[in-house]
Amino acid sequence: MPTPVFSALQRVLRDENEVGGYEAERRAQGDLQAFYTEFAGLLNADPDEIAFVENATRAWDMAFYGLHLEPGDRVITHGSEYASNYLALLQQSRRLGFEIDLVPSDEFGQIDVDALDGMIGPKTKLVAITHVPTQGGLVNPAAEVGKIARKHGILYLLDACQSVGQINVDVAEIGCDILSGTGRKFLRGPRGTGFLYVRKGIIDQIDPPFIDLLSANWTEANNFAFVDGAKRFENWESYVAGRVGLMEAVRYARKIGLSNIETRVAMLAQDLRDALEGIKGVSVHDLGQQKCGIVTFTKAGAEPAAVEERLRADGINVSVSAMPYARLDLEPRGLMSMTRASVHYFNTQDEIARFVEAVKRA
Repeated sequence: MPTPVFSALQRVLRDENEVGGYEAERRAQGDLQAFYTEFAGLLNADPDEIAFVENATRAWDMAFYGLHLEPGDRVITHGSEYASNYLALLQQSRRLGFEIDLVPSDEFGQIDVDALDGMIGPKTKLVAITHVPTQGGLVNPAAEVGKIARKHGILYLLDACQSVGQINVDVAEIGCDILSGTGRKFLRGPRGTGFLYVRKGIIDQIDPPFIDLLSANWTEANNFAFVDGAKRFENWESYVAGRVGLMEAVRYARKIGLSNIETRVAMLAQDLRDALEGIKGVSVHDLGQQKCGIVTFTKAGAEPAAVEERLRADGINVSVSAMPYARLDLEPRGLMSMTRASVHYFNTQDEIARFVEAVKRA
């Protein structure tokens, strides 16, 4: 977390400690409004198309569970889809009776855009994919998918949880109707924060799964009306310090420049892949024609969880991507789990070298 983000959190929490939550929120009004303009600038959107949501999964859910899907409808996704999203697809498919279609992968392991074009029929209502999956460095060709979705006039939902903050994400260029993400990953914001983009032109096609006195107006005893814009997906009660902190994280990233960030992250990650591939017994498992800052690997004779513990003992933090997080991808590849290392622009070549030596010893 950058120092300005930490300082913003402290400022709001200090106000809550000294003068209470309501007054702290009143003092933060300028920053709370800047949340929408900063995100609009980050994503090339309109401020009215941005909502604050508690996390990336809930942001995705607020849009998806509000879509009007009926028996016989078809929803298209890809094998790289994240577990929480696919579980929601399965649940709503049971409830509503729509069918789930999986687009095959191309030679690079990413979504096959030509196959997608051929799979869309009159009953296809939604394409829902993940931009960067949790289990590797793959970057799906989101803009190419957007062209196909627009060509056929169907909704396009993009999970950008792992991409916003490390890749220059432009919703106009991508052509998505809905985009969800988190604050705590590559944006370097606080935990418990997320965001949702919903394009103005389709917002009335979504019925938010739950509402309150912020997202809707109680117009008469037996009637209500949604508020304008994406705020209809928000709750009145929220993590005010986190909202301010996330705004500051976006402002920080924009000052550095997302193109600068993307270039450096991709370079460091490729350097790490190249170095890991030079270690006897290590296999790197990242797919995709374009790759990002997530690097996944296994080492012969060493369980990924044990590698994680050993590296932590050396002062290095990694995580483990396991099959239940991405079953449609990992199960066919025979991968039960992998060690996942994520570089960012603040990492150095010396740190990569130290990491590689630690993996050799693990």
